[in-house]
Amino acid sequence: MSRVKILALLSLAFATCLPAFASEGGVSSKALTLFKVGSLPVTNSMMTSWVVSLLLLLAVRLAVRKPKLIPSRGQAVVESVVETLRDLFEPIVGKRAMPAAFPILLCFFIFILMNNWSGLLPGVGTIGWGQTNAQGHFEMITPWIRPSNADFNGTIALALISFGAWLIIIFKYAGPKIIFHDLFGNKADKKDLPTVVYYAFSLVFLFVGLIEVLSICIRPITLSARLFGNVFGGENLLHSTWFSPPFYFMELLVGFVQAFVFTLLSAVYIGLICNHGDDHEADHQEHAPASH
Repeated sequence: MSRVKILALLSLAFATCLPAFASEGGVSSKALTLFKVGSLPVTNSMMTSWVVSLLLLLAVRLAVRKPKLIPSRGQAVVESVVETLRDLFEPIVGKRAMPAAFPILLCFFIFILMNNWSGLLPGVGTIGWGQTNAQGHFEMITPWIRPSNADFNGTIALALISFGAWLIIIFKYAGPKIIFHDLFGNKADKKDLPTVVYYAFSLVFLFVGLIEVLSICIRPITLSARLFGNVFGGENLLHSTWFSPPFYFMELLVGFVQAFVFTLLSAVYIGLICNHGDDHEADHQEHAPASH
C-alpha cells in the first residue's frame, strides 16, 4: 500500500475520532448562545444551519452555473438527484399537487440530510470557547458547531413548516369539501347496506374522524421528536466513545434514513388527501364518451 493511501486512512481514522475526544460527558441537551443580535440570541445550532444553507447554495450554483441544453457534469448530477426524487414522490403526492409540493420536499430532504451529516465533520464539539480546569486540561464550554437537528428548536421549526405547507397545499388542491369528506365522511356504499346500518356507519366514521384530527394535531411533535431523538442520540454516541469509526459510518446511514423518513412522511400526509383527485379524473376520462 502506498504512503499516500496509508496517510489517507490514518487521517480518516483520526478525523472520525475527533468528536469522541471533544466532550466525554456527551452533548449539551440544549443549543448554546454564541452571541446576540439585539435581544435575539444566536445559538451554535443556528449558526451551523446558516453555514450549511450557504454552502448548499454555493455548491449548487458552482455545479450548475449557467444551465445548458447539453448539461455539464455538475448540472447532470444535480438534475439526476432532482429527477430521482421527483420520480419517487410524484406517485405519493399526486400529479396535481406535485408542482407545489415537490420544491419543499426537495429542500427538506437535502437540508435535513446535510445538517444531519454536519455533526460528523471533524471539529464538531472541539472548536469553541473554553477554559482550563483545575487539572490543567482544556474544558470546552461553548462549541461553535452543533448540528441544527440536534436542537429540538430546529426540528420543531422544520415540522411546523411541513405542517403549514400541508395545510396550504391540501386546501388549494383538494378543497374543504374533499378534506371534510376524507376526515368525517361515510365511506360505505349506500347501495350495498340497509339505511339504518349506513347511518350507523356515519357515526362510526365521525368518531374515527375526530381521532384522525387528533393525530393530525400531534404530527409536528412526532415528526420533530423522531428527527431530534435520532440525531441527538447519535451525537452523544460519537462524543462518548473512544473509538468512533464504526459508529461514524452508522451515523452516515442514520442521517440519510432520518432525512428520507421526514420527507417521505411529509409527502404521504399530502398524498393521503390530494392524491384522490387523480384517480377520480382518470376514471372520468376512461368512461367519458369519445368526442368526434
